[in-house]
Formats: sequence, structure tokens, C-alpha cells
Amino acid sequence: MARFVLTRRCPLPPDECWARLTAWPRHGDRVPFTRVRAVRGSGRETGDVVLARTSLGPLLFDDPMEIVALDAPGDGRPGACRLEKRGRVVRGHAELRVRAVGAGSEAVWAEELRIAGLPRLFDPLVAAAGRAVFGRVLDHLLAPTAGRFPAP
Repeated sequence: MARFVLTRRCPLPPDECWARLTAWPRHGDRVPFTRVRAVRGSGRETGDVVLARTSLGPLLFDDPMEIVALDAPGDGRPGACRLEKRGRVVRGHAELRVRAVGAGSEAVWAEELRIAGLPRLFDPLVAAAGRAVFGRVLDHLLAPTAGRFPAP
């Protein structure tokens, strides 16, 4: 499996950082040709499903992710969300974590993924692409100028 971990610090309080990380539709703002939305539930509870749909002309694939664990930060405790990737093309999982650091927060995005039909030889390339694409997403979500994002 391709693995990568991204860590960012920001001046936002943990609850605002968490709200931005779990504003699922905003993830698609920086992933080319992709829309993201909750398709089962609100995207805020265990058992809900978030779908990333990527399409370029006639080419289309879905990346459905079930939220298997979700605990928002609060009262000094960190927050964590684990999504299991259950699609035909992309398998694996993603974990989003938020914790207070000084007057702000630290956000961690960790993924392990496998692309169907792609030999493991390409895992380093997939991980590098993941770091680049999801690094842009993370930077966008946590940008101080982005304003408050609505709940998904």
C-alpha cells in the first residue's frame, strides 16, 4: 500500500480546524475533476459515507469512504476521524486528527491506499502524488483567509 502522512500547524482553535477538515465538499475544491459529498448521513457520524467522484469526460470513478470512527475535539481532548475506502478503484483508509498546540492546532492527515490493478512497484509514486494533492487540500482547508466553512 502507498502510505503518506501530512502535518500542518495553524492558528485556528481545534474546533474550527476540525470543522474545516470535515467540511467534505470543500475537499473537492483542490482535487482536480472531483466532487466530494456525504451520500449516506450527514458526514458527521460513524456509519456515514462520504463519496469522492472523479470524472473527466467519459472517465468516471467513485471513491466511497465509510466513517468508521469519529470523535470531534473538545474539552482539551484531540479529535480523530477514520474513513475506510470501500471503492472498486481505491481501497485503504484515511485518518484525520486534530489536537491543540499552543494557541492553535495541529492537523494530521494520514492515508494508506491501494489503486486497483496498479502494481506495488508504483506505491512510491502514488504516495508522492497523494502528498502533493492532499497537501494542497489541507493547505486550502486551513488557510486563514478561507473564512468559516459551513458544515457539510
